[in-house]
Amino acid sequence: MITHIKGRLVEKTPTYAVVDCNGVGYFINITVNTFSKLGDEEAVMLYTHFAVREDAQVLYGFADQEERRLFRHLISVSGVGPSTARMVLSSMSPEELIQSVVSGNVMAIQKVKGIGAKSAQRIIIDLRDKLAKEGTLSSNSPDSFSLDNKTLEDTLSALLMLGFAKNAVEKAIGQVVKAEGSELSVEDLVKAALKII
Repeated sequence: MITHIKGRLVEKTPTYAVVDCNGVGYFINITVNTFSKLGDEEAVMLYTHFAVREDAQVLYGFADQEERRLFRHLISVSGVGPSTARMVLSSMSPEELIQSVVSGNVMAIQKVKGIGAKSAQRIIIDLRDKLAKEGTLSSNSPDSFSLDNKTLEDTLSALLMLGFAKNAVEKAIGQVVKAEGSELSVEDLVKAALKII
């Protein structure tokens, strides 16, 4: 129904963005990967997926069509809903997910919160042929920046909105900063913390 939204970026967090399109503000759920690609530009375009449930209508946005295609592949798998698909694409880059599926790396996919061994195997079985035909996506890693209060705040906010307890989140972030140092992007910090929690 809604394939993309082009407009002015009003608000951006690691889990959602608000885009003003001709005076109407759209609340769009995004992945950490999309958050890192949005940058600070005011004019944005997000490719969207419109999910209609019994109790809600939810808009998901992606920085590129490849990530949206992966999202749609994931929700086509039995037992994987939009929230779980977004969690997968926030925990792994599209390149990492494709590599894990094509190589049959169950352990890598199983590290994502909410994905058990059976679900990971199902994702690999259902998506392997599709992804092998599509090939790998081009890598587009964000520039790292110094860890500051805004970075910590965005990381904490993203993990809390994904349903984790504040104590566990703060502990995980602390461990990541201690191990990896202070030159981390929000995307890297969230991914690393998700592996610990």
